[in-house]
Amino acid sequence: MVATPSEMVPLGTPMPAFTLHDPSGTEHDSARLMGEHGLLVMFICNHCPFVKHVAAELARLGHDLPKKGVNLVAIHSNDFERYPEDAPNRIDEEAEAHGYEFVSLVDVTQEVARAFRAACTPDFFLYDGDGRLFYRGQLDGSRPSNDVPVTGADLRAAVDRLVAGEEPPAEQVPSLGCNVKWKEPAGA
Repeated sequence: MVATPSEMVPLGTPMPAFTLHDPSGTEHDSARLMGEHGLLVMFICNHCPFVKHVAAELARLGHDLPKKGVNLVAIHSNDFERYPEDAPNRIDEEAEAHGYEFVSLVDVTQEVARAFRAACTPDFFLYDGDGRLFYRGQLDGSRPSNDVPVTGADLRAAVDRLVAGEEPPAEQVPSLGCNVKWKEPAGA
């Protein structure tokens, strides 16, 4: 398994506006997804061992963060023609299996992933209520290959700082995961 780090987009970067559909075809736009204090945008997929490793914590975040005024959305951008486990019809199955309470959206064209500069799954982008990037980086120090418990400590600490009106964490460690599975260019 080859690990790819997140790109660490500059803090303060405005959130790219987007409109995507969930697997049922319902349209969602970024402005309506925003919570009172912010929005956590997560790029995930079904088959990645890094995402599977943190799935229970993602479910806990989906339960806990909205109570703090921070909404969550998962965006699925992988090329599902080459990775059928990540196909839209499988997203709801995974959400139900893990108890996800957040909206999951399908980025068929991969334009949203490119606009966010998503590099890996999972890749986390926490925006403040004004749509400015407050945190990007790892959930915590746990990886499928180490014995560090999954706690969500880094991301949860950033959310607490955001809600308290504090400055972003000074140290932000890149997320690490499987690379986004980009579609092959036409004619390749």
